[in-house]
Amino acid sequence: MPLLLGVDTGGTYTDAVILDDVTDIVLAKAKSLTTRPDLAIGVGKAIDAAIAGAEVDATAIGMVSLSTTLATNALVEGQGGRVALIFIGFDPADVMRSGLQEALAGDPLIAVAGGHSHAGGEIVPLDLNALTAGLATLDESITGFAIAASFATRNPAHEIAARDLIRTRTGKPVTCSHELSSALGGPKRALTAVLNARLIGMIDGLIAAVESHLQSLRIDARLMVVRGDGALVSSDIAREKPIETILSGPAASIAGAAWLTGIADALISDIGGTTTDVCLLRDGRPKIDPQGARVGPYRTMVEAVAMRTTGLGGDSEVHVKEGLKGRLFLGPRRLMPVSLAATIQPDLVHKALDAAVSTGVPAVDGGRFVFPVWQGDPPIGGDKREQAVIDRLAQGPLRMGHAVTTRIEGPALQRIVARGHAMIAGVTPSDAAHVLGLSDAWDGDAATKALTLFAYQRSGAGERLAKNPEEMAAAVIAQLRKQTVDCLLETAFGEDTRDWGDNSAAQLTQHALTNAGLDRHDGLIRTELRLGLPVIGLGASAAAYYGPVGDRLGTDMELPSHADVANAIGAVVGQVAIQAKGSVTSPGAGRFVAHLLNGPAQFATQDAALSALEDALTQDAVAQAQSAGVPTPNVIIARDVQQAEIEGQPMFISADLTVTAQGRPRIAHDS
Repeated sequence: MPLLLGVDTGGTYTDAVILDDVTDIVLAKAKSLTTRPDLAIGVGKAIDAAIAGAEVDATAIGMVSLSTTLATNALVEGQGGRVALIFIGFDPADVMRSGLQEALAGDPLIAVAGGHSHAGGEIVPLDLNALTAGLATLDESITGFAIAASFATRNPAHEIAARDLIRTRTGKPVTCSHELSSALGGPKRALTAVLNARLIGMIDGLIAAVESHLQSLRIDARLMVVRGDGALVSSDIAREKPIETILSGPAASIAGAAWLTGIADALISDIGGTTTDVCLLRDGRPKIDPQGARVGPYRTMVEAVAMRTTGLGGDSEVHVKEGLKGRLFLGPRRLMPVSLAATIQPDLVHKALDAAVSTGVPAVDGGRFVFPVWQGDPPIGGDKREQAVIDRLAQGPLRMGHAVTTRIEGPALQRIVARGHAMIAGVTPSDAAHVLGLSDAWDGDAATKALTLFAYQRSGAGERLAKNPEEMAAAVIAQLRKQTVDCLLETAFGEDTRDWGDNSAAQLTQHALTNAGLDRHDGLIRTELRLGLPVIGLGASAAAYYGPVGDRLGTDMELPSHADVANAIGAVVGQVAIQAKGSVTSPGAGRFVAHLLNGPAQFATQDAALSALEDALTQDAVAQAQSAGVPTPNVIIARDVQQAEIEGQPMFISADLTVTAQGRPRIAHDS
């Protein structure tokens, strides 16, 4: 009996499922808390529990597939390693484009002379001396490098030379922009390379954790990883290109939702601990975002499902907006729920909460806690304030007011959190769910105390936010549902074919008439607004939160069996799909340049250039698909030829080729 093991690692939970590949029956599923920094612990517990629940021999597992939201969460929350960007042949103003400066977030940039023309010819020689001098200015906090050269997709020679020098001198991971996208647009390619370099350590650690546990169980099966477009790739490719795993978890969830429900047309809403991901399913397939995946504030060049990802989840931070009514808002940052923190450090959490609640007034530090999450020796702070906070946390978790003793140390703590060295514990919707009896996974008493303390805060009118913890918890859950409705409406308005004029999807979602329609206002004007498709709710907490969301939107809310592990199911029901892309240009009459993977090559005819590029791309795509376990890939070739008509005759301008090699990976125990 060939068995499949699907694993999904999210910000809060790691899920595992065992699926019978013949009967398509879920034999067992399991959840375990995602354990940072040692992901292997949570991964191992989930896998072991699923295998035990299925009562099968681990060695019978023929394929393992992994999806994850770690990369998505890291970009939404501004986390990841510290990188250096090598910017070759660009103007200084180019760093201001495509959100590149924001993505760097103060990380170093080394500008170097070099670059090629649109046709692939060298404009300025690469200044390796300047690169060497720039590398000498960097410290050991740099975890990886990103390289972007002008028109590198037409000739990658300068990126390759810079990569070789950096690897020789530093031994650290290097990402070249031409390896991630064949499209033009240097600053956007640089942005994508920076984000990829920032994620390498995180995804490598996750894959290593899974591989290590599989080896300990003597599971000799291929490990696949879900890409952001839902296709499977080998773990080796995912290690090199972790940026392609952004939206991996949501993409797997979509596949899982379609498999679980059989519904061909729906909006899918997947709520996790950190984000809510909404996607339109048409004819059983999600749409691919033609502009590249957008996560948080960043628009990348990564092909992925057209997904709206919002920093809204069960573990979202609860804010109180300024104003007379003291309205709530959730996210985008994820906190450790107080109810979970109390299971890890019960004495610390309960003692601090009891003392704060007894005063009857809001706590100065918000009743929050700080948990260090590094392994081994404490990290080195970037300045003296960071170092002071790290030194205190080296003794273990602390109440916020003890971890940060002055106001000016607050930003230092935020930088430590952003680098993934610490987590803040505070009130979240998960705590509210414990107070209302919607969940009992963690410490409900701690949640009640935390919500009691949170309710002590005052609105602008001077009134307490709530009379008791139950009322406070109900307000938090109501706000989560409201923001979920907004996520779904914004997607629906954005995907609807009607011309809404100059109004954006976000503006339409917040419009007074939209709210009147949702309220079914019945006055001199009668209004009604409903979604035209059902909603498939996914995620461990979907059943607790999503029923009233469907009621508000006037549509069916589908909450399928195994919705809590749809992502892990989707991880093992997909196919490998490897794409290789390239272009042909014509710099002059009778000259055709095929921009091959190792550099440009000139040909005398258009057909010769196209044929050479097609052969090279096919060879590359097929080789990668075969290495990912597809014995005989199905090859699909797409040509997009741009021509202009001159005096009634067609004239070749350029051509873009895409070769896709796809198929199901071989399962190890197939006969």
